[in-house]
Amino acid sequence: MSARTALEVAVQDAAGARTAFDAGADRVELCQALAGTGGLTPSAGTIEAVLRIADAPERVAVLVRPRPGGFVYDAEEVALVAADVRDAVRRGAGGVVVGALTHRGAVDEEAMRRWTDAADGADVVFHRAIDVLPAPLGAIDQLIGLGVRRVLTSGGAARSIDGLATIAGIARGSAGRIQVMAGGGVRPRDIPDLVRGGAHAVHLSARTSSSDAMPAGPGGGAAGYDVTDVAIVRAARAALNGVLALR
Repeated sequence: MSARTALEVAVQDAAGARTAFDAGADRVELCQALAGTGGLTPSAGTIEAVLRIADAPERVAVLVRPRPGGFVYDAEEVALVAADVRDAVRRGAGGVVVGALTHRGAVDEEAMRRWTDAADGADVVFHRAIDVLPAPLGAIDQLIGLGVRRVLTSGGAARSIDGLATIAGIARGSAGRIQVMAGGGVRPRDIPDLVRGGAHAVHLSARTSSSDAMPAGPGGGAAGYDVTDVAIVRAARAALNGVLALR
């Protein structure tokens, strides 16, 4: 795991990735439908467009989530995610972001093994499904054993800053064996406390509404769409640089 505390920005398109990288993001998580669903698998074309912008594969992690809702998946969904993981890695993604739970509220080891195998050496990130677990710290050794290299967590809170104690506990318990990334409602002003609390990376969406106020038409849908806000990413980069300079 790199000693550098990473800044990751969730983006939904090539324009968002370009904005994030230009403003100082170390990495992007690529998804789609972030506002309405919490993020779903992006299209193949979108993956390729973002990879052309990134100067290294490890700077792009692709969310592979087949539908909104909970993280308990049936056999067909597990197979679909495995196929999408293989496809994203084949196209050049340096990492994939996945997560599955059992009906009993534990990590779904069978699904995770299939997906880690499908990743074929690319980074596997376990997303905020960990925040659904009653004892997330207890899952860390399990995830490490499954080959997961990074975990995204809010510490079980709506906003990471409110779950800081849990994030700090996970970071201490991991002892550097997995990258613990704080994410969930992160604002630039939260970053110093998250890093001082032990987070190895911070993740935020840095979203704002586009200036397009035209209605979507008779097919429905809200006017406008989300874009990556350069000012938020720059503020996050500045906040992270500031706390690292004090180390």
